[in-house]
This record gives sequence, C-alpha cells and structure tokens, in this order.
Amino acid sequence: MLTVSPSPHDHAPDTVRQIMLDVVIALLPACVAALWFFGGRAALLLVVCVGTALAVEAMCRLAMGRPQTLGDGSALVTGILLALNLPPGLPAWQAALGAAVAIAIAKQLFGGLGKNPFNPALVGRAFLLISFTGAMTTWSPSDWRREEVRSSQFAVSSSDAPSQQSSQSSGTVPSVPDATTTATPLGTSKEFFAAMRSEQQTEKGAAAPFAWDETMRRRMFLGDVNGCIGETSALALLLGALYLLWRRVITWHVPVAYLGTVALYAAVAHAIAPATTMPADFHLLAGGLMIGALFMATDMVTTPVTHSGLLIFGVGCGILTMVIRTVPGGSYPEGVSFAILIMNATTPLINRATRPRAFGTRR
Repeated sequence: MLTVSPSPHDHAPDTVRQIMLDVVIALLPACVAALWFFGGRAALLLVVCVGTALAVEAMCRLAMGRPQTLGDGSALVTGILLALNLPPGLPAWQAALGAAVAIAIAKQLFGGLGKNPFNPALVGRAFLLISFTGAMTTWSPSDWRREEVRSSQFAVSSSDAPSQQSSQSSGTVPSVPDATTTATPLGTSKEFFAAMRSEQQTEKGAAAPFAWDETMRRRMFLGDVNGCIGETSALALLLGALYLLWRRVITWHVPVAYLGTVALYAAVAHAIAPATTMPADFHLLAGGLMIGALFMATDMVTTPVTHSGLLIFGVGCGILTMVIRTVPGGSYPEGVSFAILIMNATTPLINRATRPRAFGTRR
C-alpha cells in the first residue's frame, strides 16, 4: 500500500506550529522594546489584539464548521504583528476591531491560513488607518520632540531656544499637550518639506526639520522616538530577523532587496535635492520600514515562492514605499503597509513570470 501525493515529494521537518513559534520568539525583542518605551499602553494593545484574534479565529472556524486552527499559532502571530503596528494611544476597541477584520475578512473569508492573498495584519492596519485616521496618526510626545512641542506642535529645533529661555526667566513652565499628530520623525520631515515647497524655499542648505545627528540616529536605532509601538526600535527588529534567518524561516532575498532599494532610492533623491529630502540612513530607520521588510514582506503565504520572485517583490516594495514617502504634494508620510499590500496582489503574476523551466522543455 503506497500513499500517493502530488509532487513535489520533498519533505521538511518543520510544521506550521513550529514556524509560527519561531516568529513569536523573533518578535519578543520588539515586544520588550514596546513595553520599555510605551509601558502599559503597549501591553494593553498586545493583549487586546492577541485576545481578539484568537477569539475571532475560533468563532470563524466554528461558524464555518471547520476544524479549529488555534493550535497552529497563526492567529497569535497576526495579533502580535497588528499590535506592533499601532500607535500607543489607539483606543482598545479600535484595536480589537482591527484584529477582527484581520482574522475574519483578510484570513478566514479566503479559507484560512495558506489561502489569504494579503497579509492579514496589514489589512487590519489599513482598515484602521482609513476608518480612524485621526487616532491612527496621533502620538504621545516623547523626549526627542518635547522641547519643540512646548513652543509649537511643529517647529525647527533651532527656533525653540528663545521661547524656552523666556519661559524659564519668567518662572512659568510651558504646557505640553498630551498628544500631537504627525509627530514622528517621518511625519515631521514630510510636513516640513511640504511647507518649504509651498513657500518655494528650496535653496540648498535650508534648515532641517530637526537635528539629524548621531544623537538622533541613536534614538531611532534604539527606539526612543514616536511611532507605532513595535516599529521604533530597529535594534530589536534586527535581532528578531537574525533569529529567523538562523532558523531558516525566512531568506535574505526580500529584506536585502527591500532595504537596498529604499537606500538607493533615498540616496539618489538626497543627492539630487538635499534641501527637500532626508538621507538614506534616515529612511532606513524611520517609520515601519524595518518591521515591514523583516516581518511583513517575508510572509510565506503572500510572497513569491522563487528566489528571483522574492527579489522582484522586495524591489517593488522598496520603490512603492519611497514613491509614497517622497512624492511632492503627498500628505501621507509612510508607505510600507500599502506598498506591501500592493505587491501582495502581484504575487501570482510574479510566480508565473519566474516559474522555473521544467527539465527537457522550452521556456
């Protein structure tokens, strides 16, 4: 008696549960960084998103009359990834709604794990961003912008000194708002350059939106800036990605192609117009690029299966990200989520275009 199955007949010892467990372990440094920098709000978002994802997954499988899949860990990963892509001040009920959309619509509606064409966590985030734009772009001010926020919600750092000195001399302490919109490094820079373009102040050597120095690079590398709770610490995300590479859960193709394309695009743009664009290292550390390139764009289900296809996918994500970030007149400072979702839609075409030639046949 032989068990005959479709080719290929190459078996691997890894199971879905083991792969998802590796992803959870890889996300632990980012979770710890989120708790360190954002405290109880980060913990609340993680608990709400994970709990909702698990509950909705169980209810969907029950309603469809299909076997439960909670044990494979995919819903757990989706909940963690969604939480890490949310701002710390987002209301808990909105986070729960995003997790429900990610599981019910982006995953189970297509048949469950392995059949969803789009990354569920990114679909949940995109839904929240469109439905609750204000809440999704509101950030609690951190130390790197506190001095600027005291005088203005948007100010160049060098212009704050006089107002701070006058306040100190008068004995009054300027009030600091509880939250401010677009107060992330990426959002601040895009708003600043947009204002410069509108005033036609694009001469070389114009003032930057903030001091881009070693202190700022260190803050953004470690995570001590405003942003979504899991995207700010490049160090934590890189540690997790190294673990996934060591475990061979992901390959180098998408991260290298994605990050390399962003770096090249930003370097060329900065060389052409240094007064209206930030340098390459800023774009690599800013926004959700690291978590997107290392954890979202490497999703096995929604990305191509060939190595050449993965390279094409990563390059496409990088180009779309930078086009959204740097397009003149654009108001949205980030481009990672929508870039990956757009490239998810092209995955079947990329697979078809890069399909290897069968032995003995012509292409």
